[in-house]
Amino acid sequence: MKIGILTSGGDCPGLNAVIRGIVLKGTTSYDLEFVGIRDGWRGVVEGDFVPLTRHEVKGLSKVGGTILGTSRTNPYEGDRGGADNIAKTLFGHRIDGIIAIGGEGTLAAADRLSKDGIKVIGVPKTIDNDLRATDYSFGFDTAVNIATEAMDRLRTTGDSHQRCMVAEVMGRHVGWIALHAGMAAGAHAILIPENPMSLDEIAELVQSAHDRGRAPLVVVSEGFKLKGMDEAFSDKGLDAFNRPRLGGISEILAPEIERITGIETRSTVLGHIQRGGSPSGFDRVLATRLGLHAADAIVDEAWGEMVAMRGTDIVRVPFSEALGELNTVPQYRYDEAAALFG
Repeated sequence: MKIGILTSGGDCPGLNAVIRGIVLKGTTSYDLEFVGIRDGWRGVVEGDFVPLTRHEVKGLSKVGGTILGTSRTNPYEGDRGGADNIAKTLFGHRIDGIIAIGGEGTLAAADRLSKDGIKVIGVPKTIDNDLRATDYSFGFDTAVNIATEAMDRLRTTGDSHQRCMVAEVMGRHVGWIALHAGMAAGAHAILIPENPMSLDEIAELVQSAHDRGRAPLVVVSEGFKLKGMDEAFSDKGLDAFNRPRLGGISEILAPEIERITGIETRSTVLGHIQRGGSPSGFDRVLATRLGLHAADAIVDEAWGEMVAMRGTDIVRVPFSEALGELNTVPQYRYDEAAALFG
């Protein structure tokens, strides 16, 4: 059996560890053959495949990014897109099925293709940790560690100048990175999509910290909305799945905080630095385990399902469960952190 492996959507630490886990177990335990699909769904549509053996995956667990490349291509667009054309392309290359490693957009495309007759197994990937079907997704722990270190650095320069520092982290619909990194860094306010706040409420927290002699640190998710905002701030257009490209809310908040409080305020958008570099030890292990279990799923012909983490176990769930309600930050978790604000 020959299986194609692709990574699609935003890159994140741990993708290469998944690829390594799949290939090593698939070749040694099940005598499967693998090909890498270049640049996500684009490679599926265009038939861009490369051999993927033990040689190509050696030492990959510690390497960030993805050796296969990635893109935000919609597999149903273009002259060669669509399930019928993709089926012909796979048949022509004697590829029996696909393992798609990606987040919400990737798995939605995988689900649609699966329903249209393409054999697909999913592996969840999102640094946002926003897929409810899995307790944790690889890349999240690394992103939190990177964000925490960046905030520790911002705090030292903030302390030196008695400035308020606003750190913007990723989090389109959910605030897990902001919550965890903000708590770890001792933030005086954490702003997440699940809990809109007004400028006056934010300024009050900043002023409270400043009055105690602290240099305020505000952590904000890119998807945060002020009270009264209908949509998250975006001025960067749409991606291939017609979703707004977020980023820049901190640059809106910082001058407003300074205007209301009179405290000199600076903003920093961490952006793609959260997705770069080597994965943490936790993410290396989680990604590898997901890869190993994805190889098992191939042999069991668990098409239309994805591997996921439940507790400390790796299980399988249907795509429909993965694409249901997002894994949002529950109110009690936010209330825990809020006790530390101001």
